[in-house]
Order: sequence, then structure tokens, then C-alpha cells
Amino acid sequence: MKEAKFQLKSDYAPAGDQPEAIDALVRGIEAGERAQILLGVTGSGKTYTMANVIAKINRPTLVLAHNKILAAQLCSEFKEFFPDNCVEYFVSYYDYYQPEAYVPSTDSFIEKDCSINNEIDKLRHSATTALAERRDVIIVASVSCIYSLGSPEEYRSMLVSVRRGMEKPREQLLEELVAIQYERNDVSLTRCHFRVRGDVVEICTADSDNTAIRVEYFGDEIDRISEVNILTGEVLSVMQHAAIFPASHYIVGRDKMEDAIKEIEYELAERVKYFEENHKLIEAQRIAQRTRYDIEMLREIGFCSGIENYSRVLARRPPGSVPYTLLDHFPEDFVLFVDESHVTLPQVRGMFAGDRARKTTLIDFGFRLPSALDNRPLNVD
Repeated sequence: MKEAKFQLKSDYAPAGDQPEAIDALVRGIEAGERAQILLGVTGSGKTYTMANVIAKINRPTLVLAHNKILAAQLCSEFKEFFPDNCVEYFVSYYDYYQPEAYVPSTDSFIEKDCSINNEIDKLRHSATTALAERRDVIIVASVSCIYSLGSPEEYRSMLVSVRRGMEKPREQLLEELVAIQYERNDVSLTRCHFRVRGDVVEICTADSDNTAIRVEYFGDEIDRISEVNILTGEVLSVMQHAAIFPASHYIVGRDKMEDAIKEIEYELAERVKYFEENHKLIEAQRIAQRTRYDIEMLREIGFCSGIENYSRVLARRPPGSVPYTLLDHFPEDFVLFVDESHVTLPQVRGMFAGDRARKTTLIDFGFRLPSALDNRPLNVD
């Protein structure tokens, strides 16, 4: 992991009450205080104060904001303060999102419907990739960061590594890319796709959509690795090593996938038995049909619609345990700043209760297995 220091660049220096506030906050963090509050009116330079604290403590930092617009504004400001460090943006990647729900009074089931913003998905992958590779990282996030994201250990262990001079047959590289949910497209190269032209494999990674990694072979040996512009083919840099992270945060190895499927099948059998014993035959038939279809998809392509509902099983976590979120991708010594906490924290509290009420209805009427409850936003505790 790259070790680098935060370098704050600004045309002005702390003034007024700022130097005292910065010193007090730094002392509190270094003393291990769990929570501190910075009070200040609009325009008093709270963001600049935060930037000074980050530069002094030199730890990976998560800044939590209560909406996408505020998060984007903060991200822009931090990029100006830290041009040589890594500042990332992590918000919900849905332009439109209708969660699946069931209304018993009218017997209406609403299918999950969503539109994923490819650009924001790229930024989310860029954020988790940065956390895996370096420590001088600031991530500005919305409440999306408290929602389930898949295991960071699995995400990092599944990366495909290519190094110049390495013996890795071309077919092996292609199989490894397919295993981490990249797709082959020899015509158009877009994000999370790769193309093959003779002894050259070009890969457009999950965290980029305008550059690709070109891997050139001589026999079974990797002869050259370079970063190229997708549109023009221009070589931007020559690399000794490249790490290609999975196309999905919910990636699971083939051996673990089979274990997870067995657990899903066991839970399904228990649920069907429960419904039949309580004379709920429609619910029994419904949960069996839906879950078996999902199992078939997981077996064949390693993914299914609504895979997040199986995140606890796929991550091999015990029932009722805390889900993996963006916070788990951070090292243990990271620092959390909650911006506009009087608005943000009530929003965090509200997420858990609303999600649980919707999921409980789905489970009671045979649309989801009980383990879906463990795919939830974190609560304040």
C-alpha cells in the first residue's frame, strides 16, 4: 500500500479562532476521543479547518454529507486543498431507484426498478480501489456509505494482477477477467469490458472509462503493459505492474459461491416448510420459485438481480451480524467527519427503520428469505 502524506495547498493561513480549533481537534483525535464537535456559522471556514486537521493527523478520512450536491461541493473544495492526494466521491449510483415492495391491502407487488449512472458507479469503484492501494485518501460520501457493499477482503483477493515478464498464458488471463465479471467485446471497449486482438489484450477497468490497460504477449510471457487512451490508442504510460479490480463489489470466489448456494438452499427449505405448516401455500410456492431462479443465475454467471439481498450469505457472515459497507474498506485508524451533523445524523437514523419495515413485509409474504434483513443500512450504534 502506497504511503504518502497529505499536502495542504492554500493561498491563505488559518486565522481567527481556526488555529485554536485545529489544535484542539488534532489533540482530541490523537488522544483517542470518539466524538468532537466543531461549531461555526456559515462562511466561517469549517471546511478549511477540516482540511488542516486532515493534513496534521495524516490518516485516511471519510467525510459524510447529507446529500449528493453538498458532497460534490465538499469534494471539489478538498480537491483544491489536496491536489497531490487522492480525493474521491462516493454516493448512490442510482439516477432513479424504486425498491421492491409489497402492499398487502391491494395485493400489489412492486418490482425493483432502477437506472444506474455509469459515471457514478465508476467513481464508487475508484474510491474503493484507492483505499486498497494507498493511505492519503479522502472520500466524501452521502448516506450511501452506510449501505451494504460486499466483503472488502473478497473484493481485494479477487483482483487480477499482471506484471511485466510474468508467465501467464493469454487464455488464463481471459478466464480470470471473466471470473471477476468482466465481459469480452472485441468491437467497442467500454468500462468493465476487454477485447482481444492477437497477442494483445486491452482491458477497460471498473474505475475508468477513457483509458485502458494494454497487455502485450510474447508467447505465454507478458512482454509489455501500458496505459492507453481508448479513443485514440495513444500510449499514456508504460507500466511494470497493473492490478485489475473486480467489476462488482459483490464478487465471490467460485468455491465460496457453492458454499453460499448450499446455505441459501437450506434456508429456502426451512422457509418453504414454515409456510406449508402454516397453510400459506401461495407464499411457499412464491419463495421457492423466486429463490431457485436466483440460485440458477448465481451458479451460471455469479450474479443475479437483487444479489445484495444475499450479501450476508455470500460474505459468510452469521445471522444478524453487521453488514459490510464502505467503512469496512477503510483501515481501522480512519477518521470520520460528519458535515452538517444536525441534518445528517437524523437521516442516518431514519434509513434503518424504513428499510426494515419494507423488508419485513416482503419476507412475510414470500418474496424474500429472512436473511434479506441482514442487507441493511447501518444504524447509529
